[in-house]
Amino acid sequence: MSVLAGQTAFITGASGAIATASAIALARDGARLALMARREEGLARSEAAIRAIVPYATILPIVGNCADEEAVRSALLRAHGWAGRLDVIFATIGGGGFTPLLELDAETLRRTVEHNLLTSFFAVRHGAPLMKAGGSIICTSSSSAPLTFRLLSAYHIAKSAVEALVRAAADELGAAEIRVNAVRPGLTRAEGTADLFAGQGSAKAFLPEFPLGRFGEPEDIAGAVRFLAGPESGWMTGECLSIDGGNHLRRNPDLTL
Repeated sequence: MSVLAGQTAFITGASGAIATASAIALARDGARLALMARREEGLARSEAAIRAIVPYATILPIVGNCADEEAVRSALLRAHGWAGRLDVIFATIGGGGFTPLLELDAETLRRTVEHNLLTSFFAVRHGAPLMKAGGSIICTSSSSAPLTFRLLSAYHIAKSAVEALVRAAADELGAAEIRVNAVRPGLTRAEGTADLFAGQGSAKAFLPEFPLGRFGEPEDIAGAVRFLAGPESGWMTGECLSIDGGNHLRRNPDLTL
């Protein structure tokens, strides 16, 4: 019997590469998938990619803005009502742009923090009350949280806040036996990093800072998500797993605009 058989997994930002790869890993192990993203066409592509590998997957696509609290609350209620249970939440929304700190304005910082932090908070705040003992919430941080990153300070601050949310939620939800953890991807091939890989790009500057000598693939992160979703990590909470080729052992590169 598949380890996650009968369980419901809810994923925000589900049209992204890491989200799709993680959905495949969860579906392969038996979980039904409630997938939320802003655009119907993106959800359709993700669903097709999942079914190409896991043709028996049970999928509920939900179109909605993952940065809208009411939309997230409504989507979580729909996911829970689908089979009467909610077992896994994977919040993937995030991102940020390159701006020197002294050129950063308050509105850009606020927008970056809200985009990364509040989208995870909404999933925790409105998802946890629907979960029973054994539930697992997984947030998406970044290798840019523990390591400062020149010109990417707003993102560094925002993802550091996500990790603080993970620790606070893990502490308070422990009594309900709901685990809260995060994955910290390093530079991974995905839509949001396409510019870094374009042409010669800036990606090459990262390689000397990766002891394993290669960039991440969405499947690298998906394996960690599956681990955090399942019983193998049943006595783990409040952790942020670095899936970054060893980047956390070194530093982020000095990029120029």
